[in-house]
Amino acid sequence: MTTLLLRNGAVHSPADPFATAMVVENDTIAWIGAEGAAAAHVDAVDAVLDLAGALVTPAFVDAHVHATATGLALTGLDLTGAPSLAYALAALEDHAKRRGLYGAGHVLLGHGWDDTGWPEGRPPTPAELDRATGGATVYLSRTDVHSAACSPALLALVPGEHGDAPLIGAVHHAARAAANAALTPADRLDAQRVARARAAALGIGTVHECGGPEIAGEADFRALLGLARDEAGPDVVGYWGALADDPEHARALRADLGAHGLGGDLFVDGSLGSHTACLHAPYLDDPGAGTGLTHLVVEQVAAHLSACTRAGVQAGFHAIGDAAIGAVTDAARELIQGPHGAAFRALRHRVEHAELLDAQAVAAFAELGLTASVQPAFDAAWGGPDGMYARRLGAERAAWMNPLAALSAAGVPLAFGSDAPVTPLDPWGTVRAAAFHRTPEQRISVRAAFAAHTRGGHRAAGRDDVGVLVPGAPATYAVWDTTELVVQAPDGRLSGWSTDPRSGTPGLPDLGPDLPLPQCLRTAVRGTTVFAAEGSLGQE
Repeated sequence: MTTLLLRNGAVHSPADPFATAMVVENDTIAWIGAEGAAAAHVDAVDAVLDLAGALVTPAFVDAHVHATATGLALTGLDLTGAPSLAYALAALEDHAKRRGLYGAGHVLLGHGWDDTGWPEGRPPTPAELDRATGGATVYLSRTDVHSAACSPALLALVPGEHGDAPLIGAVHHAARAAANAALTPADRLDAQRVARARAAALGIGTVHECGGPEIAGEADFRALLGLARDEAGPDVVGYWGALADDPEHARALRADLGAHGLGGDLFVDGSLGSHTACLHAPYLDDPGAGTGLTHLVVEQVAAHLSACTRAGVQAGFHAIGDAAIGAVTDAARELIQGPHGAAFRALRHRVEHAELLDAQAVAAFAELGLTASVQPAFDAAWGGPDGMYARRLGAERAAWMNPLAALSAAGVPLAFGSDAPVTPLDPWGTVRAAAFHRTPEQRISVRAAFAAHTRGGHRAAGRDDVGVLVPGAPATYAVWDTTELVVQAPDGRLSGWSTDPRSGTPGLPDLGPDLPLPQCLRTAVRGTTVFAAEGSLGQE
């Protein structure tokens, strides 16, 4: 048995709000309290870690990621933030030449462009991609990953006639599959290692991988789960986005793939950025888009929920637009009134993204026991009166995007994620985005946001015994260099911070918009250190 004492810091624990030390035995938290009392609770320690005033918290859970795509974006062509079409094309050409991918026969994958603010007012055309890369096979996913600009060489691999517009819907899925087929198993593993290492360096101890036949395929999904079994790093909880025909099929599919649940990006609709989220009323900025796309109808959603519920398998769907969310709640309401209602609620079926919900939809989530797996960074990127949401929907509808406070007040379980690479892995940035929502009425406290990004992620996967630092819990934690620890007063979300020790509430970093975010010094998963910042926290 190996025993580690972490001392001289602050431990965020409901067991002791004033704790300064923690003892870990092998993979389990053995004790938490005041440093001077440690000797009375453990016979001996094998090693001591001087925290030097640092904060220890539960490690974060990112409840929605795409590991391979995230790793490729971190190491390859990432056009996030490109200010213009001209800039994006120049970056593409430079990347192709620097990486030796210029010319016919080469395959180049990129991500992150967003034309909504470009002065040219349009995405790149196939001919422009061809010229920039000398005829390479190019796949460039939009920032929301629901459309892609493709070169002529890639379009030639996709059945049908194609114009200059980015591909959407089933044709986009076919193009993505063709592009991913160019990845070797080694390429895939390298990207997955990069993504897991980045997560660990940000204090993330668990990620929920949302895979599927239309995302990256079975080989990718199996490889990531195998990597997580074989190599130290953040845990991976796998969700597979494919429909189950009946309970036997649901059980067999889960067992064959090693999936935790059959959901994640099981698409009911697309995204607002690509005009493919399914809405009750048309898009304002593109009449030609109508009300978006529908990938699954109510009957298909109901059949999948029924099969999974009867099999005891957690289900879930990607649903962003109000019409898509309505399809899920309508299907769920049919089932919950039948003989499997209790089992339905117990499984905590998930809705990924759940962006456009009015008060009636929020109430339906609470009634049906659905979990909202959401991404506050979406609001930070696209919310507000001048953001993409307002342009797509108008101010009145946009005000109901990502209604975190309404969901929280209704008692809907929340799990926070990034949807990386759509938005970056950035847990403290996610917490701040929730606390400073661009619609002030939808802000939640830092404490509530932190809980949604730690314990909430575990609960979304049916794991109620993890996500807090208490004796007997798994030793999955992160250590932070941070600003002053504060407790948010109940009378305001943007002011009224308190450090009054009489509150008896564990403190969290002050995440004011102008303050630096905490920096991760160390991450441990079940007692194994999976990240340690260079030159920090030497063991005694």
